[in-house]
Amino acid sequence: MFRAALTKLLPKSTGTTNGAFLLRRAVQPSPATGLKIQRFYSPNPLANVNPVALQMINYALGLARSQNTDESYAQAMLVLEQGLTSQSHEETDSSTENSKAMVFLAISSLLSERGNTDEAMQALLRIQDLTSSSLGVRVAAMEALVGLNLELGLDDTSSVLADKCLNLLEKEAPQNGEEYGYKVFSARSKAVKGLVQLVQGDMESAKVFFEGCQDEGCTGNAALSYGEFLHAKRDFTAAKEIYQKVIADTSEKKDFSDPYALGACNMAPEEVLLAATCSLGQLESHLGNFGDAEEILTRALKKAEERFGTHHPKVGTLLTCIALMYRQKAMAERSSSLLIQEGLYRKAIDLLKDPALETDDANGSVEKQTQNVERRDIVALARGGYAEALGVQENRKAEGERMKKWAEAAWRNRRLSLAEALDISESSSKVPVVDARICRAL
Repeated sequence: MFRAALTKLLPKSTGTTNGAFLLRRAVQPSPATGLKIQRFYSPNPLANVNPVALQMINYALGLARSQNTDESYAQAMLVLEQGLTSQSHEETDSSTENSKAMVFLAISSLLSERGNTDEAMQALLRIQDLTSSSLGVRVAAMEALVGLNLELGLDDTSSVLADKCLNLLEKEAPQNGEEYGYKVFSARSKAVKGLVQLVQGDMESAKVFFEGCQDEGCTGNAALSYGEFLHAKRDFTAAKEIYQKVIADTSEKKDFSDPYALGACNMAPEEVLLAATCSLGQLESHLGNFGDAEEILTRALKKAEERFGTHHPKVGTLLTCIALMYRQKAMAERSSSLLIQEGLYRKAIDLLKDPALETDDANGSVEKQTQNVERRDIVALARGGYAEALGVQENRKAEGERMKKWAEAAWRNRRLSLAEALDISESSSKVPVVDARICRAL
């Protein structure tokens, strides 16, 4: 039923959205002109939306998530299909295009939540063609495209899309009275590029894009990414303050309720809240406040289970963070929590859909096994931590060595090694930060 609804909504779908396709779409000029145009559309994406379309969006999102089943999501998609159909009968203007764009944002979020990432990206790309839609909705769509590509490990594509997001601001000019909204979306455009640089391990380049993030316009995704940048720099005090502010500001926000917090897919407000909570828990662990860390990370885990279900890979990401916290606690307190760690790692690896561990051979099968693994950073952390837990057990050392070799081959972080990510202490010069939005280690 869900697939049938999806086929109706995205009739132009090719069934795949690879990096090359996204790059081609990302660099295509507007069909109207290749010249730079100053437009004066309001950045507020809710200021010019058909209220009926907005009601249908909110109803569809509530319907899908209240039951969290394939059937409820299929029913929600059919509601959104009706929303698109009704807008198609309207005269094409900025209001109609803005309403369509909002519906496509909602569609992309539902698709992403059910693991249909390719189709979610196709829905987001449809917004690119709605050139009269508001700046806010187009920034949200491009931000979500960057987020999904980062989660897939398509960093080069993410960088191109982030540049395109920055270019959106160059073609716009704020109206009188809309300066705040323009600041918000400008900060988000810069911060998503900073996040790409952070993922790629280029702290100096990231710093350039996070300059000015202390301003009032830096909220939500932008503030969270900036907090993670400070966290990675070991500026724990400033990072903690930002995480707490993001959590406080985002706690009461729902999708499509705040025009300046509008987001989709893994960059939606509820994902921001989940990731900020997870990052704060990691930070408390890095500070040695393990009681607080456990409470906060457990709260994040509960949020992930409520939003995605107990068998979703995102839950595996949270379990990995909790297991790493127990590992750090055991190292700091010279205690043992091997059984707890092992149970958490095994559950995380299962939920992350990690491929079976095979014995390597002379043909480099370990490297081949890691090439197409989704969420490689998190899988490598989980398997690397599990390998360390097995290594202290005499009868399982060989298994631990194979797992360690696999994890090291899968690890791709350019800022710190897997060993540095696993062996954290107060004297460590580098700390890993798991971004739960994109399931990457920064």
